Amino acid sequence: MHLSRPARIALRIGALLGFAVIYVPLLLVFVNSLNRDRSSSWPPDGLTLRWWEAAWHSAGARDALWTSVKAGLGATVIALVLGTLLAFAIGRYRFFGRHALSFAVVLPLALPGIITGVALNTAFRTVLEPLGIGLGLFTVVVGHATFCVVVVFNNVAARLRRLPGSYEEAAMDLGADTFRTFRDITFPLTRSALAAGALLSFALSFDEIVVTTFTAGPGVQTLPVWIFSNMARPQQAPVVNVVAVVLVLLSVIPVYLAQKLSSDTTVGSRV
Repeated sequence: MHLSRPARIALRIGALLGFAVIYVPLLLVFVNSLNRDRSSSWPPDGLTLRWWEAAWHSAGARDALWTSVKAGLGATVIALVLGTLLAFAIGRYRFFGRHALSFAVVLPLALPGIITGVALNTAFRTVLEPLGIGLGLFTVVVGHATFCVVVVFNNVAARLRRLPGSYEEAAMDLGADTFRTFRDITFPLTRSALAAGALLSFALSFDEIVVTTFTAGPGVQTLPVWIFSNMARPQQAPVVNVVAVVLVLLSVIPVYLAQKLSSDTTVGSRV
């Protein structure tokens, strides 16, 4: 499609404005993490690494980071197992209610986080508390897994749609059983989709705050919740800026790797 010169200029200006709205605030957070003034005055009257050192020695931030890592890993493992099984069931088999099941799997990602959080909180208090299991890290992991499953499911289902079933059928015609077919054919062709889904699931869980607020018990605080609870404390503002920068960096890495893996278009050439 050919665009006129004014249209190209307008499109570039619009793109630059869009990127500015997204990334300039992030740049300001980074600058404020180096601002010598505790009140984050602008422009900065000097730069310092003092707040980075304070964040490094903050026991609350370190504990919250470790909690986020554990919650993210737990949710990712659950999502990998359930999301992969669902993707194979829906993508490789035909049965009554297949489309309804696919809709039910994807729905949690479209629901408002506060609705999911309230529903899970009510369910946990109704079902788990009588069994002696209160709100804590376990319920946070389960809550995060409800939407992380969708990410894995979408990645694996998309890969299966590009992967003809004839590859597995040919392997089984040559004498391979179900497990060997999966090990030698299916898994090598879907592992990049699995890895991308796992990375995106971890990133999604690591940044989540709404569902976490409703499913975390006393003493369980993830890094996003720690940031939110400390934003109203003026003395903690510089440290919060540092932790926010670290959180952005930790979120960018899995998203970038997932994008690289998802862009793999050489599925057919590997067989």
